[in-house]
Amino acid sequence: MKKYFQFEELGTNYRREILGGLTTFLSMAYILAVNPGMLEAAGMDYNAVFVATALAAAVGCLFMGLIAKYPIALAPGMGLNAFFTFSVVMGMGMAWETALTGVMFSGIVFIVLSLSGIRETIINAIPAQLKYAVGAGIGLFITFVGFQGAGIIVNDDATLTVLGDITSGNALLAVFGIFVTAIFMAKKINGGIFYGMVITAIAGMIFGLVNMPEKIVSSIPSLEPTFGAAFDFLGNFDVIWNLDFLIVVLTFLFVDFFDTAGTLMAVAGQAGLVKDNKLPRAGRALLADSLATVTGAIFGTSTTTSYVESTAGVAAGARSGLAAVVTGILFLLALFFSPVLAVVTSAVTAPALIIVGALMVSSLKLIEWDKIEIAIPAFLVMICMPLGYSIATGIAIGFIFYPITMLVSGRGKEVHPIMYGLFVIFLCYFIFL
Repeated sequence: MKKYFQFEELGTNYRREILGGLTTFLSMAYILAVNPGMLEAAGMDYNAVFVATALAAAVGCLFMGLIAKYPIALAPGMGLNAFFTFSVVMGMGMAWETALTGVMFSGIVFIVLSLSGIRETIINAIPAQLKYAVGAGIGLFITFVGFQGAGIIVNDDATLTVLGDITSGNALLAVFGIFVTAIFMAKKINGGIFYGMVITAIAGMIFGLVNMPEKIVSSIPSLEPTFGAAFDFLGNFDVIWNLDFLIVVLTFLFVDFFDTAGTLMAVAGQAGLVKDNKLPRAGRALLADSLATVTGAIFGTSTTTSYVESTAGVAAGARSGLAAVVTGILFLLALFFSPVLAVVTSAVTAPALIIVGALMVSSLKLIEWDKIEIAIPAFLVMICMPLGYSIATGIAIGFIFYPITMLVSGRGKEVHPIMYGLFVIFLCYFIFL
């Protein structure tokens, strides 16, 4: 196993990988509660979606760990599940079964693009400066998510966001967790982020801010209400062969493609796995993501994608695919031990996301800020992710500006032809989709 996962080459060991996989799981375990709640609003069965979410995440993590050998975990994506529910089902009036078919179709297109090498070619064509910006932008994004989850930053009608009530229980618990985790990290204690989460959860239970689990083990609900529903309307051409359905497939395709690309670049960069501005085995990683999306749709959940919370596992020491395998196994076990997951609240995970965000913005030092043709698109990539609440949106806006600033500065020949193609695609996306 050590040889297969290249422990010696990566300078890792079983302890670091298991701890990293566990940290990643705890950082993203919230999806087991949030995703079923989101899709239930679309008319789907909550318990069936819970099982589908856990299975899709487990399969995706195992694909990523065993095929691509990256410490990157997958699960049904936030944002994409909201689009599934509020835009496709509620907004367009599409049946949730048909929406699942759209997710499955987008995954099949992903597989074709991955096997052809097109997706890997696109990722490798992105200039290093913009990849650094993507990593920093994702860092800001997950920090923002952490602050929101803890109630430290809240909605405001006048200014959009504002400092929340930091004297509230959840906010104070998160602040305590940030201090504890920061101390562990400053002391260079391996697994400091994981230990910070454990201590925060214990403190939450002591002060009544986190509910003690009522039981340890529970039975697994039935998957029957959603399993295979993606095939229900395949023979109905009036339902799936129309413009609305095409728009749904293209939107799922676009967002998942660039969410995944951004996450792969950020996590691999943080783990030191990028070589000569290229991501080794990128094709395998993208194929794992594609297969997970198709599998998840068949189980009965929205698009499965790579999770930025994987950076928490990397920060805890994960470097190989074994960490992703560990995370996948934990998602399977979660089917039996779901009551215990109640202690992993947003206030408990917030410190991990915030600290990891601080680690990820270190890539900003590698950007040539004195060259305005680089600085402007890099800044837009970075800032539009948290403000647009989407990794794909940040990438799209920055990548639209990059060819323009390079052209007007007389450096147009340095831009890869693929970047000009992405410029056109992103413009069409914003205009038509």
